[in-house]
Amino acid sequence: MRQSAQRSTDGGTPFGISHKGELHLEKFVIRGGNPLHGDVNIGGAKNAAVAILPATILAADKCLIENLPCISDVMASLQILSELGASIRMVSRSTYEIDTTHIDCTEVSNELSRQMRASYYFLGALLGRFGTGQVAMPGGCNLGPRPIDQHLKAFTAFGADDSVEYGQIHVKADKLLGAHVFFDTVSVGATMNAMLAAVLAEGTTILENVAREPHIVDLANFLNMMGADVHGAGTDVIKIHGVKKLHGCNYAIIPDQIEAGSYMVATAITKGDVMLHNIIPKHLEPITAKLRAAGCTIQEYDDALRITRTGALKPLKVKTMPHPGFPTDMQPLMTALLTLAEGTSIVTEGIWENRFRYVDELIHMGANIQVDGQVAVIEGVKELRPAPLRATDLRAGAAMVVAALAANGVSEIDETIHIERGYENIVEKLQLLGADIRRVEIPANAITRAI
Repeated sequence: MRQSAQRSTDGGTPFGISHKGELHLEKFVIRGGNPLHGDVNIGGAKNAAVAILPATILAADKCLIENLPCISDVMASLQILSELGASIRMVSRSTYEIDTTHIDCTEVSNELSRQMRASYYFLGALLGRFGTGQVAMPGGCNLGPRPIDQHLKAFTAFGADDSVEYGQIHVKADKLLGAHVFFDTVSVGATMNAMLAAVLAEGTTILENVAREPHIVDLANFLNMMGADVHGAGTDVIKIHGVKKLHGCNYAIIPDQIEAGSYMVATAITKGDVMLHNIIPKHLEPITAKLRAAGCTIQEYDDALRITRTGALKPLKVKTMPHPGFPTDMQPLMTALLTLAEGTSIVTEGIWENRFRYVDELIHMGANIQVDGQVAVIEGVKELRPAPLRATDLRAGAAMVVAALAANGVSEIDETIHIERGYENIVEKLQLLGADIRRVEIPANAITRAI
């Protein structure tokens, strides 16, 4: 198991730092131009896993979680659970037994909570079980302001008080009561956090204008497996009848739709032929529709999908929207693909305001892109040139990998720590598909010069 994916849950080190406190950085070296061919297995959904792991706190019991992706955000979540007092046993690479019976701490360490945005799910889980919780302002990708006001709005409706001091968010309630909450904006994070806090609250909770993503449904299914009473997940209204106690369970996390979509785009941009396994085709419909419109051939099976492309790429109009619209996490990858389309494409970002920061990297490769606010106009070019690239965030990093796979020549991608937050064994999986990609450790003196 690679160092970037292997973490102890008994006081091990956070991602990217060795036991001696030394920086450990890598880059990807990619020689593009090879069509991808073969089979790839898709792992568990990152966005479901980072909410389901904190949710085990509510059980005060043993939970066996299967199909966990071996990525740094998951390993950080497991380490947080361990530091809070949970007992964690690794059953296999993707299966962990988590016993939260003896958790005796309600404060998430500053260092770990700043590693990822999803650390805020520990607030809802700790508040739900103990009536109090403290987490640092979340880290993760810089995609513009990510206020937690809608999270706090729900907690306040349930009877909690909140405060933010020195970058620490603290919530506390003498008693949690069900409430009617209408979210001002559709927020995946706020929807999930409210669900976590509400399942043990006294009375009935109604959440309106909620997110509808597949990982919302997965969290609801997990909570119900533990004995919660959650209805309506996947629609814009969720109703929760509070219960007095939850219990442990065995649960398998759904496949990751964004990882699947990323390999679909990688196949499309390289004129490849790839079969994806361990997927739910229904979850991929917004992505599949756009790739078909771009000229790809896609065959769907029960839990698999084959994508091929032989002809030219067609230009598209894409606008990211909450589910079931086109997912914002796929926007950088789709933009990279459309740089090679025959004609003009327009990509509109409807979720995050800073999601086009990566465009300069594509321009270095010869792409013709003009960005005006939340809209990118892409004039297709005949080819992309290899270049030194930087992963500005998780999905932008994946877009750099996809672009480099299409460029004839050698590209190097720095700051790959972002990419491996959300993609399990991405180098090994691409190598199995015929890509010429490898990890290279950056020498310590180069790190020192960079600092």
